[in-house]
Amino acid sequence: MTEKTQPPQDTVSIQLDGTWVRVPKGTNVIEAAKRHGRFIPHYCYHPKLEIAGNCRMCLVEIGMPRLGPDRQPVRGADGMPEIAWIPRPQIGCATTVSDGMGVRTASPLVEECRRGVMEFLLINHPLDCPICDQAGECKLQEFSLEYGSAASRFIEQKVKKPKHVDIGKNILLDDERCILCSRCIRFARDIAKEDVLGFTQRGSQTTLSIHPGRRFDSNYSLNAADICPVGALTSKDFRFKMRVWFLKETNAICTSCGTGCNIVIGSREGAVHRLTPRENDAVNQCWMCDHGRLNFHHLHAPDRIKAPTCRLNGHALVAEWPDALSQLSRMLGNLAPDEIAILASSKMTNEELFLLSLLRDRLGGDSVPCDVLPRRQEADHLLVCDDGNPNSTGARLLGISSDGKRLPDVIKAIESGRTKAVLAISEDLADAGITQPTIARIPTLATIAILPNATTSEARFVLPGAGFAEKRGSMINVKGRIQRLNRATPPPANARDDWQILTDLLALLDAPHFPHIDAVFAAMAARHPALAGLTLAGIGDLGQQLARK
Repeated sequence: MTEKTQPPQDTVSIQLDGTWVRVPKGTNVIEAAKRHGRFIPHYCYHPKLEIAGNCRMCLVEIGMPRLGPDRQPVRGADGMPEIAWIPRPQIGCATTVSDGMGVRTASPLVEECRRGVMEFLLINHPLDCPICDQAGECKLQEFSLEYGSAASRFIEQKVKKPKHVDIGKNILLDDERCILCSRCIRFARDIAKEDVLGFTQRGSQTTLSIHPGRRFDSNYSLNAADICPVGALTSKDFRFKMRVWFLKETNAICTSCGTGCNIVIGSREGAVHRLTPRENDAVNQCWMCDHGRLNFHHLHAPDRIKAPTCRLNGHALVAEWPDALSQLSRMLGNLAPDEIAILASSKMTNEELFLLSLLRDRLGGDSVPCDVLPRRQEADHLLVCDDGNPNSTGARLLGISSDGKRLPDVIKAIESGRTKAVLAISEDLADAGITQPTIARIPTLATIAILPNATTSEARFVLPGAGFAEKRGSMINVKGRIQRLNRATPPPANARDDWQILTDLLALLDAPHFPHIDAVFAAMAARHPALAGLTLAGIGDLGQQLARK
């Protein structure tokens, strides 16, 4: 249930701002200082990228143990080595700690160096912060206030460079804002595996550019905008849409494939404005694909289903929730188990799948044909996996899925005409290969959906559910890690969270009613040993690796 215990690390002793501390061997100075609450400002350094050492913002004073005639460190009164300080500052990103090393992160020399670096970076930088999308999360803004000067000595004309350059389907470049940190170049080359960015010209004319005849159309291009410390690279989708300081940030997971990348949902006033990756080294490090990042606009589609409907004489009429669920429960309760079929979804949370399994048990158990719709796809070299469903592992664990092996039985039961009622939960029967005339012949068809499809157009009961950003629950990714969704926005109008729909339907069939989602998880964990000892809150923001059988 817990993470594997990490082996003990070799450590070295260093003097950090006058205090002796121990840090892992092989750590660079920036990370060593961070471990002990000292922040060293930096631009070009990124912990997931190759070290370039070209911004010079992380300059620190470095010293080594003073050696005596016997070539052994000279010890002070405290028994620790005396430090011989190097007269020139060194860059912290490319300096690896060693035993007895001294580091000064805030000495007068270091502070003067930082002011000088900031002055050079701001010489040609445009003063367009009020219209820059990076405002509010720009490291140049932050560091200029903390480490720079209030006035500029530069009176010459600023160098002009290309602006609003379209370098890819999802990303724009403003070269005047670029501070030449090279993060995007290293990301494109080493992580995205598309070496299309580079610097041209020299000196103050140095310009970030795209290779002639190429485009940065990688499925990971927007990560370059994430790691850009300024506003040089921006997302076309988010550009000029919302100020970041207005956004409410909610930790969640991406549901576009089985990897389950950790994300932050940025929302305001009931609307999602952007998704950004959240660091979790066990899942996605700090990256996510562009497809998953942009896969949220359907939540605000104009044709979003917002109220339950019941079909009468060929017309879909808006209904109240108690009436719709009461009618559906009566119809299901009057049928034999082999007259009911269920098409579930591996896009459902574990809690929803568990409630569906209870519903299936109430209607007849294994006599009720049930399966999910598999979505196999081509994996890539980084994060996109070959399973297009986010919770296939959970669906198997909870007994709803057989990876599509029972799906032909479900389809055959529907097409034969012996099925009198079909529950399509977060899936469209047409996607399973069932034709529209066959769908129209189903006497009692009920579906939980958020957008119109072939099933909703014929369903007797259409129950509006919640999208991924509108629900709380858990999913298990392809590597067996259980992770948590958190609600960022409420479902629109009269739509409801899927687990609430299912538990209310269960209650009408004389099954226990669950008052809240945590109670559903507790009941699920009590029934399934793989989840024993876990709680929904206890999963945490980074999830928990389940024990492999």
